[in-house]
Amino acid sequence: MLELAILGFLAEAQLPGHELRQRISRLTGYSRPVSDGTLYPALNRLTKAGLIERTPAPEGGSGRYVLSLTDAGRQDMVRRLRKPAEHEITDFARWFTILAFLSLLPDVAERHAVLRRRLAFLEAPASFFYDGDTPLRAEQVADPYRRGMMITARATSRAERAWLHEALGDDDTPTTAGQPSSRTPEQRGTTC
Repeated sequence: MLELAILGFLAEAQLPGHELRQRISRLTGYSRPVSDGTLYPALNRLTKAGLIERTPAPEGGSGRYVLSLTDAGRQDMVRRLRKPAEHEITDFARWFTILAFLSLLPDVAERHAVLRRRLAFLEAPASFFYDGDTPLRAEQVADPYRRGMMITARATSRAERAWLHEALGDDDTPTTAGQPSSRTPEQRGTTC
């Protein structure tokens, strides 16, 4: 997802490396901090692949440069947005990176196809905790902290599913949208 974030931010504007790092860190937050040891090797890979280019910064001294997206980089970014991997749909932090740049995908129908994949994932029954193969609901869990986890995940899932239906222009929200799902926030941001 780091590479998609790099490509996405550079699709919006040319940036010096330190500003790009700052934007990515703000997007990924505390859960996935971006270190120089992670960012700069990724920049080198993308540069060698011809997806981004470095040019000297006009006002900078030696060693200062600005990063920009190439045409090949834009095509690669669109490809990544058009067909995200399954784990990019199911992992909450990865999903947010897709969502942050989804508007850069030119075709609305393709954007909606990505949103529908996330919605299908959120509407499938799942839980943090199971009785055999049966997902448990928050009301079935005695531990107050586990129940709190599940209630929080349920609220997050309901809000996200409501937004997805709105973004997709669904006239009738399926009955499952009002029913809690129980995937983990790490897996789905869904309900328990």
